[in-house]
Amino acid sequence: MKRLFVALFAALFIAPLIAQAQSSEDVVWIQIEAQPNLAKATQRARAYANGLEDVNGFSLGGGWYAIAVGPYRRSDAEQLLRSYLREGLIPRDSYLQFSERFRQQFWPVGVNVLNIPLMAPVEPAQTAEPDAPAQPEQVAVQPQLPEPPVGETPAQAQRSERELTRQDREALQIALQWAGFYNSTIDGAFGRGTRQSMADWQSANGYEVTGILTTQQRADLLGKYNAVLDGLGLQTVRDARAGIEITMPTKLVSFATYEPPFAQYNATGDINARVLLISQEGDQDTLFGLYDVMQTLEIVPPEGPRERKSNRFELIGENGRIVSQTQAYLEGGQIKGFTLIWPAGDEDRRRRVFAEMTKSLVRLPGVLDAAAGGGDDQAIDLVAGLQIRLPKISRSGFFIDSSGTIATTIEALQSCSRVTLDDETELDTVVNDAASGIALLKPRSPLAPVEIANFNTVPPRLQSEIAVGGFPYEGVLGAATVTFGALADVRGLQGEENIARLTLAAQAGDAGGPVFDSNGRVLGMLLPRANGAQQLPDDVNFAIESKAIAAVAQAAGITVQTAVSAGLLKPQDLREKAKDMTVLVNCWE
Repeated sequence: MKRLFVALFAALFIAPLIAQAQSSEDVVWIQIEAQPNLAKATQRARAYANGLEDVNGFSLGGGWYAIAVGPYRRSDAEQLLRSYLREGLIPRDSYLQFSERFRQQFWPVGVNVLNIPLMAPVEPAQTAEPDAPAQPEQVAVQPQLPEPPVGETPAQAQRSERELTRQDREALQIALQWAGFYNSTIDGAFGRGTRQSMADWQSANGYEVTGILTTQQRADLLGKYNAVLDGLGLQTVRDARAGIEITMPTKLVSFATYEPPFAQYNATGDINARVLLISQEGDQDTLFGLYDVMQTLEIVPPEGPRERKSNRFELIGENGRIVSQTQAYLEGGQIKGFTLIWPAGDEDRRRRVFAEMTKSLVRLPGVLDAAAGGGDDQAIDLVAGLQIRLPKISRSGFFIDSSGTIATTIEALQSCSRVTLDDETELDTVVNDAASGIALLKPRSPLAPVEIANFNTVPPRLQSEIAVGGFPYEGVLGAATVTFGALADVRGLQGEENIARLTLAAQAGDAGGPVFDSNGRVLGMLLPRANGAQQLPDDVNFAIESKAIAAVAQAAGITVQTAVSAGLLKPQDLREKAKDMTVLVNCWE
């Protein structure tokens, strides 16, 4: 009667739920186990059903069977998964799964949630259906797992264990380590530590404790270890044009374009992953150049370990959004490798996918033609179609002493993980004065500026000509430019002291740059335009006067140069002076 009720409930409520929302992937399951034979899977499903609601069992193909609870709306499933894991009711490697991964239902008996013909009472032979190959020229690889014997004695298990290769034995140690039962060397030697970890794993998983894994138990352990890769579509991709064969998560990425030296595979699934295949002719200089260039790309965050050797390099970059790992090797005049970009916070799967890609990489004849780019996008901030890593904000600044101290606007320091002069020299904040809007920065490595500010001490004349040095387009032009204007007033609009009003067509990137008089003396520093409700004319700008900058510097123990008078400078000479004194200050996330 209970079985009839379950079947009726599934037909009336669960099946319509799936039909209504499956197309939007709004309905999911929590997959908690995968077993290598039907008898064991039925036993485990029955055991889970004693303590959990909504337990179902489905064939996965290839002789494997999944136990899952559900179906649920994704939001409900995520909450329930966290709750079950917290209470220890399901294995810690349980994860969300979609209905499309499941085939015939075997539990509860007689229930058909997915409306797929039910399985026969006895276990049928299963033939794995090959996944559709992805572009370009991909070869689907579907491992066929042998059906393990049932009722194997410890002596039989030990005999079958002797047939394992060293690689097989290391794989078991790795899986035991991943499961939290082994913390020693991965050496393929089954000593006392490995035997104890096997016994602990058997005890935790309801098996007879012998310290020797049977064939079935080894399959169970490895099945759980590999379950984290389910749904990723790991297949061998043979890219003849790039000359690379490699295993790739084809359910998550597919071929997009060739932009030498990269073959780009972009995200197609729920996980925002990307893969780049690296392929080009070259020598050690080319390899080292690629190493440097890749570190400027947005897909390689600056934080993370990196290593360069004579014939290879590895880059790991990570931030709050992504983790990027690159390997490249020089062999026979050809550089080949790959980059995997993966969302942050999913380290278990990322490491496993990267390991599969690393061990599967095969070098085929040929490399990408350097002159045969496939994309139409061209921009100065793109390299081979990939976005160069750009600062969060860039503002101007200028040298105020011979040791390279820089004055700039505090706007250049807002929410920065680091601040640099141009793209490389790291800067440390000495002063960040919110009251005046002045920031003073010190370079970590010594600098010898060609020009330093010579502060004016004489009140300037109204309507006299002034000039501002700066980077109006935040570094796009590569060098400082000079914008000419006039001094409109020596006070702010409401009579503020130490503020000069300028008639000047400035851009956002000019903020923090020096304001010169016609003699080349520094009158002050250009302030950012206010973002208030009152919109001023475009040519109305303001500067903090030089005496305020000098006072802030003096309080920080920094001596600045002052001059009472100086000779009139020609416009071209003023431009050269401004270019040598003005710097680009970059704020990075």
